Amino acid sequence: MNHKEPLLVLENVSKVFATASGPLTILEQVSFSVNKGEKVAIIGPSGSGKSTLLSLIGLLDTPTTGQITIGETKTELLNDVEKAKVRNQTIGFIFQSFELIAPFTALENITAPVEIGGRMIDQDHLDRLISTLGLEKRREAMPRTLSGGEKQRVAIGRALLPTPALILADEPTGSLDRATGEKVLNLLLEAVSQVEATLLIITHDESIADRMDRVFELRDKTLHERS
Repeated sequence: MNHKEPLLVLENVSKVFATASGPLTILEQVSFSVNKGEKVAIIGPSGSGKSTLLSLIGLLDTPTTGQITIGETKTELLNDVEKAKVRNQTIGFIFQSFELIAPFTALENITAPVEIGGRMIDQDHLDRLISTLGLEKRREAMPRTLSGGEKQRVAIGRALLPTPALILADEPTGSLDRATGEKVLNLLLEAVSQVEATLLIITHDESIADRMDRVFELRDKTLHERS
């Protein structure tokens, strides 16, 4: 794998929201790139626009200006159906609030994105992933019976089963105690390495940021890379 090949490129991306008191600029002229296989952290205070930035990269929202390129795809040229296809095939999401489907078992939650995308499940990959995440005995468990750490491990499995090129993680350990969060982070990093994915993680935790290849800080509405 060529780790110097860009997977994600943002060029002069801005996001402005209309409010009753006038335009509100959340992000301004954000430009950066992430290479294939890199693990990158974005840190910044609450309200600085981190989640907004992740929504733009994940094609859940549209920049006011600028362009986002994922792989060879210039995303501003895509319609909603094409964006949904890119999300399903290229991007894995991990949220702080887990976002599991309540009537589904742990296993069904993990396999849902692949089945929704109409693809075959690689059973060997699924079994390895479940083993890596320590969920062998919880495959048939319902979300309401899972601990917070187990729920987040299921969410990681769901994000990684389709072997996406890009993993977007929004405060993935934010709802967990420190010991559980560290265990989940270790599992996440191991699983991401197994599928050779690129990881972009939003966090307020400096100890998590320190384990990434690169760290960007969001302040004054734009990104600054730490040296």
